[in-house]
Amino acid sequence: MFGMNVKEIDANQFAQWVEEDGHKMRVIDVRQMEEIAQGTVPKAEALPLHTLPIKVGELDKSEKLIMVCRSGARSAQACMFLQQQGFSNVFNLRGGMMAWVQSGFPAYRLG
Repeated sequence: MFGMNVKEIDANQFAQWVEEDGHKMRVIDVRQMEEIAQGTVPKAEALPLHTLPIKVGELDKSEKLIMVCRSGARSAQACMFLQQQGFSNVFNLRGGMMAWVQSGFPAYRLG
């Protein structure tokens, strides 16, 4: 589907990871702030896609990174960018927020 091999997880698998405390991960929502304000996934932090190249130095390559957007397209781009920067533990939430909500999970407010 995409040029590089992006690892994906679905909403149910992500929900399971959130519940298991052993999963040390950072959840990054790459949408615009006004989109994120409508609700996001648990544990998410806002890092709009256009700011990713500037902020990439603040991310830890040893951490598991879950990228989220509305439909899974922008987050897949973010995954590809991070892989090009040498990150290997990066996952795209397949179907994004639309799939999360369609799976019956609630949208959360940031902070």
